Amino acid sequence: MTGGEIENLLRGLAPQVLGALVRRYGHFATAEDATQEALLAAALQWPGEGLPDNPRGWLITVASRRLTDLLRGEQARRHREDTVSRWTLPEQWLAPAADRPASESDDTLILLFMCCHPSLSPASQIALTLRAVGGLTTAEIARAFLVPEATMTRRITRAKHRIKESGLPFGMPPGQDRAERLAAVLHVLYLIFNEGYASTSGPALHRTELTTEAIRLTRLVNRLLPDDSEVAGLLALMLLTDARRPARTGPDGSLIPMAEQDRTLWNTAYITEGTALITGALPRGPTGPYQLQAAIAALHDEAPTAEATDWPQIKALYEVLMRLSDNPVVTLNHTVAAAMVDGPEAGLVLLEKLAHDARIAEDHRLHAVRAHLLEMSGDHRAARESYEAAAQRTSSLQQQRYLHAKAGALEGQLPSTAARRSRRSCS
Repeated sequence: MTGGEIENLLRGLAPQVLGALVRRYGHFATAEDATQEALLAAALQWPGEGLPDNPRGWLITVASRRLTDLLRGEQARRHREDTVSRWTLPEQWLAPAADRPASESDDTLILLFMCCHPSLSPASQIALTLRAVGGLTTAEIARAFLVPEATMTRRITRAKHRIKESGLPFGMPPGQDRAERLAAVLHVLYLIFNEGYASTSGPALHRTELTTEAIRLTRLVNRLLPDDSEVAGLLALMLLTDARRPARTGPDGSLIPMAEQDRTLWNTAYITEGTALITGALPRGPTGPYQLQAAIAALHDEAPTAEATDWPQIKALYEVLMRLSDNPVVTLNHTVAAAMVDGPEAGLVLLEKLAHDARIAEDHRLHAVRAHLLEMSGDHRAARESYEAAAQRTSSLQQQRYLHAKAGALEGQLPSTAARRSRRSCS
């Protein structure tokens, strides 16, 4: 196997190994340290010595031995400090872990549930998921979210401590708690994907390492829960959205809106897979927000041209989605669809109502939509002002450049001061 193939194999095995250790020993943070050391040993040994017959079992064995060493060292340190003089390790933890066969169960889903524990903030859930399940290093996660590595280290460390203090047992949550925790898992994966597809800050429009990881992890959840329609819907949504990524930027990285994209560059394999997923998921019911968003994405992807987009159907789907979710971004997207069906003036009326929602009133997307609708209606002066207002409210460099360019293009279409005075004098 090549180095890249081994790296991909290790990334896929990492959460399984960590899950096996946490199930057997607890000690989430120490188990992760032991897993990382086992992965490092594999990365150094396997290229030269070849793959073991059971790579997963090899990793669990090496990680278990290392974990035993770490736990013994921790026990010795605590005795030296005399902080917990009567604390001892259970006898089974002191036995050579490698002498016991590894469980064949895949604990990745349980690990995802643990990383998305409700006591953690969304930012901590995302960071811990990418670290423990995604296999990204702390430095990679810090770069992806444009924060110092030390800041991300503290965030992940606090999350581990919070889980430890919660006393959460390693296992599938019971009953209704399982459904709620699965919803948190899907929301975290959705947030990771969105940050990768439309970066909120920084010089690049995309962060492919995040979209790729979100899709990989959602595939994994879909494999573990094949009958869950919302899991299938989320995977379909990611694939159908990411399919447009190759055409979304120009050679210089500049943003190209969907209506102007070269659709021959779209990823047809992703479109085919995503369409099949959502087609299979919708009849199973109940229909949830991810399925509805995937159905909308499918309508965009299946249109041969922007003009052929089935906007009435998209508008209808957004209306259903609005009944399920009190989300101002959904309402904003419905406004765009309504404008495409009923005209820009109708969209502007809806937008004026949404502008009073404090959750989105200062969001650059609302001002960008207003600018687009004003431009469609022929009010280029107001449109230019709204494009500039939108540019001031985004920290994404490529979005800023696009919005300033749209405003600049309208500048040349405004009448001169002399012409305006002439028209006033003739009126």
